[in-house]
Amino acid sequence: MPLLAIETTCDETAAAVVTRSREVLASVVASQEQLHARWRGVVPEIASRAHVERIIPVVDEAIRRSGVARSDIEAVAVAVRPGLVGSLLVGLTAAKAIAAVLRVPIVGYDHIAAHLYACRLAHGESLPYPFVGLVASGGHTSLFHVRSPLDLERLGGTIDDAAGEAFDKAASLLGLPYPGGPEIERIAREGNPRAHRLPRPLVADRDRLDLSFSGLKTALRYLVRPPGAPADTPHPVGQARADLAASFQQAVVDCILAKLELAIDRTGCRAIAIGGGVAANACLREAVEAFGRRRSLGVFVPPLSLCTDNAAMGAIAWERLERGEDDGLRLDVTPGTDRSRRPR
Repeated sequence: MPLLAIETTCDETAAAVVTRSREVLASVVASQEQLHARWRGVVPEIASRAHVERIIPVVDEAIRRSGVARSDIEAVAVAVRPGLVGSLLVGLTAAKAIAAVLRVPIVGYDHIAAHLYACRLAHGESLPYPFVGLVASGGHTSLFHVRSPLDLERLGGTIDDAAGEAFDKAASLLGLPYPGGPEIERIAREGNPRAHRLPRPLVADRDRLDLSFSGLKTALRYLVRPPGAPADTPHPVGQARADLAASFQQAVVDCILAKLELAIDRTGCRAIAIGGGVAANACLREAVEAFGRRRSLGVFVPPLSLCTDNAAMGAIAWERLERGEDDGLRLDVTPGTDRSRRPR
């Protein structure tokens, strides 16, 4: 009998039906990209209102596609941390209502841990524990020592902007549409990643596993619009824009890779798993895989459909359900970021 999983941590309304054997019977995601494009970033109030409008149709469609009856659903899982409080509450309220009507257990799961569990869905039992996990997305860029699906130790992460947020801001500086990550990657294919000497913040610091992208973003801004330049300075175009995009993307990847290598050295792990929306970036994926080959490490990357926010990765809830856990209707959300949090 299957599990219904719900995901509303940020701006995707998602639901999935997953069996105890981790087979994804259906996964439905309603994106809000067009709603937030005007502001080149997620507006929390708009996001939560959109979730209210979409959550029931998305859940209904996931159940319809799965081919199972509502009465066959064995449990409900919902992402309860971290994330935007308004968005999280919409998913939690829907999950509680469904669990109450069906009289089945309800469990909350950690969105960050679930991103790494997407590698378990993709690679099955071949994913070895422990491993170093990287979650890179619009709101998170963190490294973890993952001892089991529910035992993650945060090793370090961004002290300011997340990698995905930095890509969005860089795209805005270059006159590219939102979301910025895919646009930067597209334009960068035609550029020279060594055309500009952009900084690699904290890369030389071997004492900590933290990252920083704020200064890198500022450096790009000064290349696009030098101090004292008019506010209406036109965006770069053509080869100039491609070179800036490629140089920025390479700098982000270099920063992440340096800290990933340091995490491997510190933990002694022989495997790497990555997740999150930025894990869909081909430059990052290729760099991590090349690093894995150099060090004879196992590298586990989910398919693109499991990188961006989705509810299929809510299959991690089976790890708790199989231990007999049930949060009940008193389950609550924990908004915010993943910093200093130990996912369960």
